[in-house]
Amino acid sequence: MQKYFLPCFLLFSITLQAQNWKSVPGHIQTTWGEQLDHKNPLPEYPRPQMVRPNWKNLNGLWQYAITPVAQDKVPAAMEGVILVPFAVESSLSGVGRKVGKDSVLWYSMQTEITAAQRKGRVLLHFGAVDWQCTVFVNGQQAGVHEGGYDPFNIDITTLLSKNKLQSIAVKVWDPTNDGPQPVGKQMIKAQGIWYTSVTGIWQTVWLETVPTDFIVATQQIPDIDKGQLSLDVQLNNFLPGDEIQVNIESDQAAKEKVTGTTTRITLPVRNPKLWSPDAPYLYDLTISLVRKGKVVDHINSYFAMRKISVARDANGVKRMLLNNKFLFQFGPLDQGWWPDGLYTAPTDEALRFDIERTKQLGFNMIRKHVKVEPARWYAHCDKIGMLVWQDMPNGDDGSRWEPRPGIDGLGTEMERTPASENIYRKEWSAIRKALFNFPCIVVWVPFNEAWGQFKTAEIAKWTADEDASRLVNSASGGNFYGAGDIMDLHNYPEPAMPNPKLFGEKQVLVLGEFGGLGLPINDHVWTPQKNWGYQTFTNSSELFNRYDELVKRIPAMITNGLSAAIYTQTTDVENETNGIFTYDRKVLKMPETKFRAANQALYQVEVK
Repeated sequence: MQKYFLPCFLLFSITLQAQNWKSVPGHIQTTWGEQLDHKNPLPEYPRPQMVRPNWKNLNGLWQYAITPVAQDKVPAAMEGVILVPFAVESSLSGVGRKVGKDSVLWYSMQTEITAAQRKGRVLLHFGAVDWQCTVFVNGQQAGVHEGGYDPFNIDITTLLSKNKLQSIAVKVWDPTNDGPQPVGKQMIKAQGIWYTSVTGIWQTVWLETVPTDFIVATQQIPDIDKGQLSLDVQLNNFLPGDEIQVNIESDQAAKEKVTGTTTRITLPVRNPKLWSPDAPYLYDLTISLVRKGKVVDHINSYFAMRKISVARDANGVKRMLLNNKFLFQFGPLDQGWWPDGLYTAPTDEALRFDIERTKQLGFNMIRKHVKVEPARWYAHCDKIGMLVWQDMPNGDDGSRWEPRPGIDGLGTEMERTPASENIYRKEWSAIRKALFNFPCIVVWVPFNEAWGQFKTAEIAKWTADEDASRLVNSASGGNFYGAGDIMDLHNYPEPAMPNPKLFGEKQVLVLGEFGGLGLPINDHVWTPQKNWGYQTFTNSSELFNRYDELVKRIPAMITNGLSAAIYTQTTDVENETNGIFTYDRKVLKMPETKFRAANQALYQVEVK
């Protein structure tokens, strides 16, 4: 069994390299990236829906090496330092190298775990690692995880040495678009609408000390019609007589005997304050495992009373309702990419910036496009008051396509291999479970534009069966099979909508993408001479006039049955210059007051 420890001279070497650490030049950077404190990157608590006090952030400088894929042991000599949690290809990693399917990326670091931090179980958490990773603690394999977008943890208690100093290593293999796994917009050869590959750790790594018996997870389902909250509490272990105690807003709401590893509690929420973009009220929630009158484990969380549903209007067309009232949902397609961090925002302030500015510009919704964000992003949406449509990252476009009859003619679906289908199902389920408690999310989107689309009706039903509290948009701009709650048309650049007479009685009608109006701004583009948009302009005035013209066509569509529209897009991304902001977030391309007024006018349309 392999053992490895970093000798004193190597620790001294890391310190020297840290003094000389700098981001990789060659592309534009955000202000947050330029001012990044590499000694303390992303220090915030990473899981706002399940907070405990005993934790330790492991972000910072780790050692790294890139080796042939056959390498199965931690390299004896590492190549240098990498700033975690920024992907190895990114500028902020300090490395800026590609890996590919024929190589693996290794990380190693040492951290102190005191005797006080070992009272109970020690969990090693990863926010996200793309794609397949193997974790070693003190030379012993601790666990393996596959999935580039879902958080996971490993109980490393039995692998800790008696010394304070513990060694952690991570091996990552990621074939990007050469494999069957979800990749979103990543490509080995970035071009057009496809972006730089992302490999390795790209969200916060952290340690958490929990009791021997502890709360593993919760699932919160509000019901505004009944004025109650259903709460499922999952435990790793329990003893006869244990109780779950729940407090809402500091008042004891319920105490329930533990009935198994998962216990359901129904809590009354009288005269509920409803969550909406205009009034994003959040209730404080604490959950405790109580044994013989003493608290064994305790977490802080929050929830919101909100409802997303569907009902027909006076013309028989299905509409999307928030809290039993029609609210037109309008927002940008949000890729969530950064010129310096790629998948990872440089700071929490940067992560929050996109949401705050989107709200200030008059939008009430964001479609998170073929990417999943850190938990803190969704918590910011909860607090700011931003509706979210969450896409499943696409992948495996190399499978065989088969013609299948759709409701609008002959469509196509993929014929995935059993292994490919299993990867999709496993990760989509894990993503939705991890994000379940964030009230901002109101729509799940399993497929985008037929990218990897397969078994559409079956996947839509399965998605809905696992979460009946949200709507399912089975295929945004993809091939339509009458599945799910929503029919979603994409049209560039002009807005358009599905025919309400043909489809409005069966599904909610939305415009899932339109616009894509481009304006490259000198000194704020990723690659000069390679800028792209669906329609390109030369100045801000021209751009806004065209935007205003397009948006003014939407009120008539709302009257005819349109429930939502999504404009492409929040920011430029690499060679795409069709953002409302430049990629570095330094320039808003259109006049803010006029832009906001154009957007706000859409919420004034009366619907019977």
